[in-house]
Amino acid sequence: MAQTTAPTPQVKFSTSQGDFVVELYPDKAPKTVANFMQYVKDKHYDGTIFHRVISNFMIQGGGFDASYTEKKTRPPVPHEGREALSKGGPKNVTGTLAMARTSDPQSATAQFFINVQDNDFLDPTLIPPGDPVPRFEYQGRTYENVARAQLLNAPQLYGYTVFGKVISGMDVIQTIRTVPTGAGGPFPTDVPRTPVVIKSATLLNP
Repeated sequence: MAQTTAPTPQVKFSTSQGDFVVELYPDKAPKTVANFMQYVKDKHYDGTIFHRVISNFMIQGGGFDASYTEKKTRPPVPHEGREALSKGGPKNVTGTLAMARTSDPQSATAQFFINVQDNDFLDPTLIPPGDPVPRFEYQGRTYENVARAQLLNAPQLYGYTVFGKVISGMDVIQTIRTVPTGAGGPFPTDVPRTPVVIKSATLLNP
C-alpha cells in the first residue's frame, strides 16, 4: 500500500489589497510552522496590519491592529533557522515567508515578514563541523580555531527562520510593497499611509 504524505499546509490571507496564499514547510521548521498555524487558528492575524513596508526589502505584519495596538502573543518559538536551512529549506529569497524578531534570536512570536527581494544577509549561518571549528569565514574575514559554542551562540549568525513561501497572489505582495509610507502610530517611518489590513488568515487544508 502506497504511503500518502500529508499535504503541505497552506494559508490564505485576505487583505485590503487583495488575496495571497502561502505554503508552509513543517518538515523544515516544525515548531515555527506549528506556532504560526496556531496563531492562524486562533484568528490572531484577523484585523492586523502590515505595519512595516520597505519596497526594496520586505513587508512585515501580524503584530498590530489598525489602531497600532500590539496584540498579545504566546511565549516565543525556538529559533529553527539553521535546522531548516540544513534540511534544504529555502533561503530569504523573493516571496519567502520568515519570522520577524528583535535582536534576540529567540524572540519570534507572531510577527512575520515576506521578502520582496533576495535578502541573503538575513540567512542563518551554518557552522562547520569541529570543536574548535578549524576555519570559519564571515563577512570577508577568516577566523581559525574558534570554540564551537562561541559561533553557535553568536547572535549575528542566527539569521531569520524561513518557513514558507507565497505560491499565489505575488502580484498582491508587489502592490503592497509599493504603497506610500510614512510615520504611523509609534513608528517614525515605513508605515503604509493607507492601512494594509489582513482581513482574515485561513488554513486551506487544516
